[in-house]
Amino acid sequence: MPGPLTGIKVIEMVGIGPCPFAAMMLADMGAEVIRIDRKTKPGADNPFPTLGTKYDVMARGRRSLALDLKHPQARDVVLAMVEQADILVEGFRPGVMERLGLGPDACLVRNPALVYGRITGWGQTGPLAQAAGHDLNYIALSGMLHAMGRVGSPPSPPLNLVGDFGGGAMMLAFGVVCAALEARNSGKGQVVDAAMTDGAALLGAMMYGLRAFGSWRDQREANMLDGGAPFYDTYACLDGKYLSVGAIEPQFYAQLLELTGASDPEFKKQWSQSLWPQLKDKFAALFATRTRDDWCALLEGTDACVAPVLDMAEAPLHPHNHARAAFVEIDGVTQPAPAPRFSRTVPEAGAAAATPGQHSAAVLADWGWSFDAIETLEKAGVI
Repeated sequence: MPGPLTGIKVIEMVGIGPCPFAAMMLADMGAEVIRIDRKTKPGADNPFPTLGTKYDVMARGRRSLALDLKHPQARDVVLAMVEQADILVEGFRPGVMERLGLGPDACLVRNPALVYGRITGWGQTGPLAQAAGHDLNYIALSGMLHAMGRVGSPPSPPLNLVGDFGGGAMMLAFGVVCAALEARNSGKGQVVDAAMTDGAALLGAMMYGLRAFGSWRDQREANMLDGGAPFYDTYACLDGKYLSVGAIEPQFYAQLLELTGASDPEFKKQWSQSLWPQLKDKFAALFATRTRDDWCALLEGTDACVAPVLDMAEAPLHPHNHARAAFVEIDGVTQPAPAPRFSRTVPEAGAAAATPGQHSAAVLADWGWSFDAIETLEKAGVI
């Protein structure tokens, strides 16, 4: 791939969730990412049926080497690859890689310039470091989950976008690239400790600032960006579909009122928070008079800051997404294209996910193993 990370070699210790997403981001940008899959017995139960299939979108763009990591020779294979790698990423609980003989100390001895990226929910240290958890738990601890949802209802899970992917995978990808740039100057690698609860808290930097300033309340649906404001929310339309409204700035709000014909004088009191509940009711009644697409024909593309709430079948077909090629199709599976965009080193989405071990021999050959050495590993059951 011709992306900006072309020439960077990455080892991905395969897991689920944020580590594969971070590795996908690196591969999308042109890095050579080798997935170290676990060698499993044929017919073994698979609790994640999409793994290793074309539907495993987060596994796109890289080759797979399957190893029996309980075999001592497998550890030697990984350490030999580490000598040639720029980055290693893993997402196991603290201590797992050390027990495999593949912790940071062992790897950095073999390659002092290696960037060793670790992603967990709670981080490598702290009272919860060894506890199990998932996205929802991590963003709960960050203070961000408390702010999401409707008043009088429990906080709403925002899929697993905030912890696993935004606060986790993207922070890991950013961190290892930062460390790799630093290593080019210093010649020294380091460990990147990406904790999802840290990252989720960082995503809330603006809200923490607003709270300190006194303009954010610890109550759901009571603030400008949490659905409390009538000009920043979603509204049901005549056909049951939804419209998103984000007309924050006065000039944008004024255009929203003009184009929708919202003539009630109270609408002009945009920042009177005591009126927000009744203004929301009035907007709800207004938007319920037309279908979503009728409203879009009137409002979309204007400075009224309105967009349709699309489902995953509709989003790839929207004219804006289509014009920007925001979605691609790989082996019949529609999926988001690599992002962000580059003017010169244009990245491309790679091939569909490899089956575990699909490229074992080819990867080892490319990384310097002889035919005889590969055959020996195969006969020993290492690969």
